[in-house]
Amino acid sequence: MLQTLPSLRLTGATILRDGALQQRSIAFSEGRITRGPLPEVDLTGYLILPGIIDLHGDAFERHISPRPSAPFALQTGLRATDRDAAANGVTTAWLAQSWSWEGGTRGPDFALSLMQALSDYRARDALTDLRLQIRCETHTVETEARLVEAVRHFGIDYVVFNDHLDEAEHMLAARPEEFHFWAKRLGRTSETHRAALLTAQRQRREVPRYLCRLAEQFDALGVTYGSHDDPDGETRETFSMIGAKICEFPTARPAAALARAVGDPILMGAPNVVRGGSQAGNIAATELIRAGLCDALVSDYYYPALAQAAFQLADDGLLPLAAAWDMVSSRPAHILRLHDRGRLDPGLRADMVVIDPSTRAIEATISGGRISHLAGEAAHRFTCVPHRAAMAAE
Repeated sequence: MLQTLPSLRLTGATILRDGALQQRSIAFSEGRITRGPLPEVDLTGYLILPGIIDLHGDAFERHISPRPSAPFALQTGLRATDRDAAANGVTTAWLAQSWSWEGGTRGPDFALSLMQALSDYRARDALTDLRLQIRCETHTVETEARLVEAVRHFGIDYVVFNDHLDEAEHMLAARPEEFHFWAKRLGRTSETHRAALLTAQRQRREVPRYLCRLAEQFDALGVTYGSHDDPDGETRETFSMIGAKICEFPTARPAAALARAVGDPILMGAPNVVRGGSQAGNIAATELIRAGLCDALVSDYYYPALAQAAFQLADDGLLPLAAAWDMVSSRPAHILRLHDRGRLDPGLRADMVVIDPSTRAIEATISGGRISHLAGEAAHRFTCVPHRAAMAAE
């Protein structure tokens, strides 16, 4: 059984509390932030910030299949993902898994295998609070009953709708060699993959009713849902009207502007901030942040980018560090209705990140009162705790 740390008070650090960086101590016991005199760890010189909450990440894919032709056991990949997330300050993370007509690692069969593997891993080994987000391709009408049952059985709490059919059709027509390699990566021949694409195309008229039925069932199950890669305001408005309120990675400003106008949360990728723009040539995250059209940042494909993006926004003068860090902690918690985390307040989950401000290295991550990552000078300071606590008891 996984154990929390002993009751501790972390002293001497600069802590993000009540929207500001403050010189004060923080204590936790039995996995929760608390008050009172407790054995102390001196973290003078460090920052202590709320644990990062990542609403969308697919970095797990490279831990499961570091090469397309070299997959590893799902449990091995999940353990590596857990450690990768923790080392980068993530204490809660949604793994973005496709549910698509594409098949292979993006198809329903693989998604169900991953759900079962994650359920088993969470019950036994997880340090980070790992969850699953389903990225549901809109042209999967025939999978409706299977999808809803999977959401119900595995307690999936977050779904986003994708529609990449036009992109697939364009690839087949204009770049058939890429279509061939795409099929090969998914374990299909070009002919089989083309047949799957044609089957998806024939569902176009059924898709609107399918999405409305899913929305109704998701509402009944308490699932949060949204859409991914909205290209324009009309698309975002359509999704918003059926209850898919989260606007994830809008590719153009009008989509984000519509989301803001109707009060829908807007998510962008932290790597987009760190790299100075989108790899696909879509709108830059910093442009949306500057315009007040982005609520939270997600890892997308790279966990280190989350903390890096917060510091870069502060360095560039777009936001104070406290507000920038909110975009990877308190705001994601609010969007997914996680009222027990995202801030360093008494009574909440003991999720926190210890950072050396001179190097910005994450030297400790505490998730639910347990050490999920420990390195550097911070590791030395924590290892002194048992000796001091024993002396205090004597």
